[in-house]
Amino acid sequence: MTGLTDEQLTKLVARIHTACGGEFTSRGRPYVLGLFRSVGMVVSLMRKNVTQEFAGAIFGVSQSTVSRRWDLLRPAIAEVLAEFVPDPRHAVGAGTVLVDGTICPTWDWRAIPGLFSSKAGYAGMNIQVGANLDGALVAIGVEPVHGARHDAHAYAASGLAHALAEVDTVADLGYLGVEGIDTAPIRKPPHAELHPTHAEFNTQLSKIRAAVEHAIAHLKTWRMLSEEGGRYRPPISKYASMLKAVTGLFFFSTYE
Repeated sequence: MTGLTDEQLTKLVARIHTACGGEFTSRGRPYVLGLFRSVGMVVSLMRKNVTQEFAGAIFGVSQSTVSRRWDLLRPAIAEVLAEFVPDPRHAVGAGTVLVDGTICPTWDWRAIPGLFSSKAGYAGMNIQVGANLDGALVAIGVEPVHGARHDAHAYAASGLAHALAEVDTVADLGYLGVEGIDTAPIRKPPHAELHPTHAEFNTQLSKIRAAVEHAIAHLKTWRMLSEEGGRYRPPISKYASMLKAVTGLFFFSTYE
């Protein structure tokens, strides 16, 4: 349920124990859910995106206990795994980064404007990512952006533009004219067709960019970010720390 090997989960728990193990030291009766199972439960929430009620039933605790562990351990996981998130400039060296955005679904809270993405057809957060030419994820924008905002805005607002400032980048037409994007498809001129050489350039560029779609699919195996996993249900104010935790878990589980 966690997406981690037994060894990885043990290493993660050891790191969490160093960071906040005191929170699990009871002066009275032992806690129903100790540190190891608590970490496993919180990671499972992000991996499978089950409801807190369902997680409570699996781990034998109340929904309120699940909620308290989620709030305690989510930011702690992000903190202890931050060192595993690579600097994209080091990850790709002199290579090229393929940039794209994806809408990760959320509930459509009426009190929070700008979540509905007309492009995706549902409410969500725009997550900006970068991948190398082999389809390996090398960067995730640290700040989620409301789904109504265009990729051209989200690229800078997410922090990805800053992270890739010294890297060669390739993106689709949604980033055309965006500062920091080195290569994008050639737009069809008004009332005319693309020159055959331009059309061929766009075709080859599209084939190259397919790798970033594979990287996004790999990231979304963490179902809290995925259309297949349902929608993100916790308060939207906790989304950014969840994204940081999932980012750390993704790179930790992939490369540790």
